[in-house]
Amino acid sequence: MDCALNFKPGQIVSLECGDACLHSEVIQVVEARQVCWVRPLMLVVSVSGKDSPTEYTLSDLRDGADLLWPLSLFRAALDTEVISLLTELHSLDAEKKDGAIASRQLRDFVDRVWEAFPSAFH
Repeated sequence: MDCALNFKPGQIVSLECGDACLHSEVIQVVEARQVCWVRPLMLVVSVSGKDSPTEYTLSDLRDGADLLWPLSLFRAALDTEVISLLTELHSLDAEKKDGAIASRQLRDFVDRVWEAFPSAFH
Protein backbone atom coordinates (compact mmCIF):
# COMPACT_ATOMS: atom_id res chain seq x y z
CA MET A 1 0.00 0.00 0.00
CA ASP A 2 1.71 3.19 -1.15
CA CYS A 3 -0.01 5.43 1.38
CA ALA A 4 1.49 3.32 4.18
CA LEU A 5 4.89 4.80 3.36
CA ASN A 6 3.51 8.12 4.51
CA PHE A 7 2.94 6.90 8.07
CA LYS A 8 4.66 9.13 10.60
CA PRO A 9 5.71 8.44 14.20
CA GLY A 10 2.82 9.24 16.53
CA GLN A 11 0.17 8.58 13.89
CA ILE A 12 -2.67 6.21 14.74
CA VAL A 13 -3.10 3.28 12.36
CA SER A 14 -5.67 0.50 12.24
CA LEU A 15 -5.59 -3.16 11.36
CA GLU A 16 -8.89 -4.95 10.85
CA CYS A 17 -9.37 -8.69 11.08
CA GLY A 18 -12.84 -10.17 11.23
CA ASP A 19 -14.95 -8.45 13.88
CA ALA A 20 -11.91 -6.85 15.55
CA CYS A 21 -9.88 -3.73 14.88
CA LEU A 22 -6.49 -3.01 16.44
CA HIS A 23 -5.63 0.68 16.77
CA SER A 24 -1.93 1.37 17.30
CA GLU A 25 0.53 4.25 17.41
CA VAL A 26 3.30 4.27 14.82
CA ILE A 27 6.73 4.26 16.44
CA GLN A 28 8.83 3.89 13.30
CA VAL A 29 8.44 2.90 9.66
CA VAL A 30 11.26 0.77 8.23
CA GLU A 31 10.75 1.42 4.53
CA ALA A 32 13.65 -0.79 3.41
CA ARG A 33 11.93 -3.82 4.95
CA GLN A 34 8.35 -2.59 4.36
CA VAL A 35 7.50 -3.02 8.05
CA CYS A 36 5.98 -0.78 10.66
CA TRP A 37 6.88 -0.76 14.35
CA VAL A 38 3.66 -0.04 16.22
CA ARG A 39 2.60 0.22 19.84
CA PRO A 40 -0.91 -1.23 20.30
CA LEU A 41 -3.32 1.13 22.04
CA MET A 42 -6.66 -0.64 21.97
CA LEU A 43 -8.56 -3.53 20.49
CA VAL A 44 -12.17 -2.93 19.51
CA VAL A 45 -14.30 -6.03 19.01
CA SER A 46 -17.88 -5.84 17.72
CA VAL A 47 -20.30 -7.67 19.95
CA SER A 48 -21.68 -10.67 18.04
CA GLY A 49 -25.39 -11.23 17.83
CA LYS A 50 -26.32 -7.64 18.56
CA ASP A 51 -28.60 -5.62 16.30
CA SER A 52 -26.55 -2.45 16.65
CA PRO A 53 -23.12 -2.29 14.99
CA THR A 54 -22.15 0.35 17.53
CA GLU A 55 -21.93 -2.20 20.35
CA TYR A 56 -18.38 -3.29 21.05
CA THR A 57 -15.88 -4.18 23.72
CA LEU A 58 -12.80 -2.02 24.16
CA SER A 59 -9.56 -3.49 25.52
CA ASP A 60 -6.69 -1.35 26.76
CA LEU A 61 -3.44 -2.68 25.24
CA ARG A 62 -1.18 0.25 26.11
CA ASP A 63 0.88 -1.83 28.55
CA GLY A 64 1.36 -4.68 26.07
CA ALA A 65 4.06 -5.64 23.61
CA ASP A 66 4.97 -3.68 20.51
CA LEU A 67 4.59 -5.22 17.06
CA LEU A 68 6.81 -5.09 13.99
CA TRP A 69 4.49 -5.95 11.13
CA PRO A 70 4.16 -5.53 7.36
CA LEU A 71 3.08 -2.07 6.26
CA SER A 72 0.52 -3.62 3.92
CA LEU A 73 -1.64 -4.70 6.86
CA PHE A 74 -2.24 -1.20 8.20
CA ARG A 75 -4.32 1.74 7.12
CA ALA A 76 -4.40 5.24 8.51
CA ALA A 77 -7.03 5.54 11.23
CA LEU A 78 -9.76 8.10 10.69
CA ASP A 79 -10.11 10.81 13.31
CA THR A 80 -13.85 10.20 13.45
CA GLU A 81 -13.37 6.55 14.37
CA VAL A 82 -10.69 6.91 17.04
CA ILE A 83 -11.31 10.18 18.90
CA SER A 84 -14.28 8.87 20.87
CA LEU A 85 -12.48 5.56 21.43
CA LEU A 86 -9.40 7.35 22.78
CA THR A 87 -11.62 9.32 25.14
CA GLU A 88 -13.21 6.09 26.32
CA LEU A 89 -9.78 4.47 26.64
CA HIS A 90 -8.57 7.26 28.91
CA SER A 91 -11.65 6.82 31.10
CA LEU A 92 -10.54 3.21 31.62
CA ASP A 93 -7.45 4.55 33.42
CA ALA A 94 -9.49 4.91 36.58
CA GLU A 95 -10.54 1.28 36.44
CA LYS A 96 -8.38 -1.61 37.53
CA LYS A 97 -6.53 -3.10 34.57
CA ASP A 98 -5.78 -6.78 34.11
CA GLY A 99 -2.55 -7.04 32.15
CA ALA A 100 -2.87 -10.81 31.71
CA ILE A 101 -6.26 -10.49 30.01
CA ALA A 102 -5.03 -7.69 27.73
CA SER A 103 -1.95 -9.72 26.82
CA ARG A 104 -4.08 -12.74 25.96
CA GLN A 105 -6.45 -10.62 23.83
CA LEU A 106 -3.52 -9.19 21.87
CA ARG A 107 -1.99 -12.66 21.42
CA ASP A 108 -5.33 -14.04 20.18
CA PHE A 109 -5.66 -11.15 17.72
CA VAL A 110 -2.10 -11.72 16.48
CA ASP A 111 -2.92 -15.39 15.89
CA ARG A 112 -6.02 -14.46 13.89
CA VAL A 113 -4.06 -11.99 11.74
CA TRP A 114 -1.35 -14.58 11.03
CA GLU A 115 -4.02 -17.06 9.92
CA ALA A 116 -5.93 -14.49 7.84
CA PHE A 117 -2.92 -12.91 6.08
CA PRO A 118 -0.15 -15.55 5.85
CA SER A 119 1.30 -14.13 2.62
CA ALA A 120 1.96 -10.76 4.30
CA PHE A 121 4.52 -12.38 6.59
CA HIS A 122 6.70 -13.98 3.89
